[in-house]
Amino acid sequence: MKPRYEQPGVPDGTTFLCFIRRQRAFDFAWHYHREYELTLITAGTGTRYVGTTVERYHPGDLVLLGPDLPHTFASEPYDGMAEAAVAQFRHGFLGPEFFALPQFRTLGGLLARSARGLRFARVPGEVRVLLAGLPRLEAAAQTVALLAVLRRLAADATATPITDPGYAPAPSTAVRDRIDAVCRQLQQTHTEPVYQAEVAALVHMSPTSFSRFFRQAMGRTLTDYVNQLRVETACSLLTATSLPVTQVAARSGYRNLSNFNRRFRELKGLRPTEYRAAHPQAGKPSRSARQRGVVPPRSAAGAGSAVRT
Repeated sequence: MKPRYEQPGVPDGTTFLCFIRRQRAFDFAWHYHREYELTLITAGTGTRYVGTTVERYHPGDLVLLGPDLPHTFASEPYDGMAEAAVAQFRHGFLGPEFFALPQFRTLGGLLARSARGLRFARVPGEVRVLLAGLPRLEAAAQTVALLAVLRRLAADATATPITDPGYAPAPSTAVRDRIDAVCRQLQQTHTEPVYQAEVAALVHMSPTSFSRFFRQAMGRTLTDYVNQLRVETACSLLTATSLPVTQVAARSGYRNLSNFNRRFRELKGLRPTEYRAAHPQAGKPSRSARQRGVVPPRSAAGAGSAVRT
């Protein structure tokens, strides 16, 4: 239930890793590692989980994630292959003081800001070409190209933090393990009633202690986090299916349509119908996905007081 710690292998002749990740689908695999990670989505859509934040991704999505920041990408049903260009490197991959040199301090600042994760709204075509082409280059050319990408991103005014100010990678392994167990469970069960007592029991805490613990660790309440998961599920259904909004609300975990509309507008700034109109081609679902309505995972409801949403 806790995030998997990954230790990527580095090929001989270089000090960092770059590759094309190409699969039928990206499965939910909550993990973290000591490397910085640049991920450019080149095919497929889905949901990106980074720390406390849940957002949809589409081709062209580019993020830079700092070390020890739990994350995963989970694909939506798609006729083609899910694909991403990825580069992973440690802070000292060019020497312990490299990013402290005067000519590279702006790059060091970019890496420092990535502790909360960074998303880039407008990715220049040059950056996309460089990242997608990294695995085909020899080692020295790879290094030069990666530095060129980082230089462009350091000057990108569209870069915004992904996680909230209240969140940072947990300094305590015990805290991180508890939070990540909860996040993985909620990813699987958020479309059903969520009972705080059951979630607290998952990490062996009383509901009162858990409520305080979750807010301190995540910078938001359990209710806020569940609503974020549900609204992102609704976004997927709105763009990938033609289901009526009432069914989208129900399949996202909302039993009350007015509450769904209110929560959706709070998080997205649009009504569900307005969001669907603004994203007519975002999902590109497979025919089988359209036929079955891309039903999110469900779980059995338990006893206790449900989290109010």
